[in-house]
Amino acid sequence: MNFIAMDFETANRQPDSACSLAIVAVRDNQIVNNFYTLIDPQSKFDYWNTRINGISSTTVAGAPNFTQVWPHIAPLFTEDQLVAAHNARFDIKVLQSTLARYQIDAPHFLSVDTVKTSRKLYPELPNHKLNTVADHLQIQLDNHHNALADSYACANILLTEVQQFGPDPIKKLVTIA
Repeated sequence: MNFIAMDFETANRQPDSACSLAIVAVRDNQIVNNFYTLIDPQSKFDYWNTRINGISSTTVAGAPNFTQVWPHIAPLFTEDQLVAAHNARFDIKVLQSTLARYQIDAPHFLSVDTVKTSRKLYPELPNHKLNTVADHLQIQLDNHHNALADSYACANILLTEVQQFGPDPIKKLVTIA
């Protein structure tokens, strides 16, 4: 299976306040590459978000804004590219809102949400939070709410699900973003 796993962290409650992004690339069921960057959201940091993800205005000082990041990752978002995220609705909304803020056309791509796949494949879990699913599958997640750590966990969740159940139950949950 080929896909990318994506995770954003935000500076505040607004979906266009991306302050970090990670992407983990999977080819032929193997993690082959990753990308991580801090992003200057050019907006205010909320105490609660900083408390959760550890990112503040000081952390992103000198970091690129999203218009500087997008050209490097835009080729990954194509109509035939599968993008996985844990709670994909959030991450896709952050991507789309941030692109809209900078008047950049949003791409169309295939999407799968590992919250939904885990609900279908592991209904016995008490919840389907990233750390709960990772623990259940014995996937390492040392730095939860770090975009890179969360992207690796998401990628490994999807890889484990495909290994245990095959690609068909996953394919049924793929949508177009």
